[in-house]
Amino acid sequence: MVDDDTTVSSVVVSYLLRGGHEAVAVDDGFAALEAIASGQPDLVVLDLMLPGLDGFEVCRRARADFPVLPIIMLTALGEPDDRIAGLELGADDYVAKPFSPRELILRIESVLRRSVTTRAATPNALAIGAVKVDVAGRRALLRGSELVLTLRELDLLIYLMSNPGEAFSREHLMREVWGWSYGDQSTVTVHVRRLRMKIEDDPSRPTLIQTVWGVGYRLDPGP
Repeated sequence: MVDDDTTVSSVVVSYLLRGGHEAVAVDDGFAALEAIASGQPDLVVLDLMLPGLDGFEVCRRARADFPVLPIIMLTALGEPDDRIAGLELGADDYVAKPFSPRELILRIESVLRRSVTTRAATPNALAIGAVKVDVAGRRALLRGSELVLTLRELDLLIYLMSNPGEAFSREHLMREVWGWSYGDQSTVTVHVRRLRMKIEDDPSRPTLIQTVWGVGYRLDPGP
């Protein structure tokens, strides 16, 4: 838990401890990077407004060293551009202050579940075109080279590849892929954009993940 407001940190940490998790708190960006490197946490809750090094830079550096580390951004910056900037850096979720501690814990537990489990109905191996996914091993390959995907990106790819040719709304993807009953649908847009940059030959002219105007997105299985 990274937040310079010790009251917020203590409340969240106490909720996590009562829920059976191990949790520690730090209060600045440099301490966060040190704690991530030394402790190898399962998840980071990261405030954006931090002394020393802001949350955006912490996320950027953490993503470079630990590409699949789940990160939930927690901040008073509620503007859409701030949320999108955080998601573009690879954050898995975004919770704005003021927030309900119980809601945050539910988000944390949802992300943790999805970092270690997949849907039972999903095949162990998926392949469409040059993209292959080892679902059990949580690995994705493009032409034999491993892709560096965040938790959210991998979950989205698995879901779309498990349902080729079917169009899904952003609301549907938020609910079925990440278990959210509400939230900012631009989250899905950002993750689709990031995923396209990693699997499409030309992200500006995608051939795999198609935009279905008025609906959402569809993964095209090709000929």
